[in-house]
Amino acid sequence: MDKITTIIKNGDDMEAISEASAILKNGGLVAFPTETVYGLGADALNADAAAKIYAAKGRPSDNPLIVHIAETEAVYKLATVVPEKAVMLMEAFWPGPLTIILPKKSIVPDGTTGGLNTVAIRMPSHPVARKLIQESGVYIAAPSANTSGRPSPTTAGHVAEDMNGRIDMILDGGEVGIGIESTIVDLTGDVPTILRPGFITKKMLEHIVGEVSIDKAIIEPDPNLRPKDPA
Repeated sequence: MDKITTIIKNGDDMEAISEASAILKNGGLVAFPTETVYGLGADALNADAAAKIYAAKGRPSDNPLIVHIAETEAVYKLATVVPEKAVMLMEAFWPGPLTIILPKKSIVPDGTTGGLNTVAIRMPSHPVARKLIQESGVYIAAPSANTSGRPSPTTAGHVAEDMNGRIDMILDGGEVGIGIESTIVDLTGDVPTILRPGFITKKMLEHIVGEVSIDKAIIEPDPNLRPKDPA
């Protein structure tokens, strides 16, 4: 990617949202605020666009990307099975900092899911993120907008320091409120399993769906494995 100065635009400006939407629809990269951290977005159903995210971040291509949506109906377009517990969690915590893992439909490319047959989905609550998804008309794959190993960005300035020249645009939505990534819950088994702790706690999840487990890799991490980037 050519080392050009990345454009920073006000996320409250609908002209900027429209420009960012065009970039996404044309396979480009746009950083935008969510309620957790700033995300680095591309068209989730475009494998070539997803590959640009991995290249810009220096992220391993087997590390799945989270697909950001603006309407719950999108879940049924992306996933083959949506169990009752998934519906309960969506109703309780969306829009918000919860990511759910479900079996994916074939429209979701392997390049977005890290080669897995599942898809990670969340509905952000930040108004700029929601406007961007709605205006662009695409589902947005977005890990955190930083190079691998760097802290997750909570301002547009943090993104610019790390990603300038690597991406097409940054939508500035001010400092985000939470600053830690979304909780990731695998709903492909009988018992919902936390794959990544986040703002939504185990107790909060259990209040909605009953029994919730924690992935063994979180409890007993392999010291030989390099941690994956936040998404």
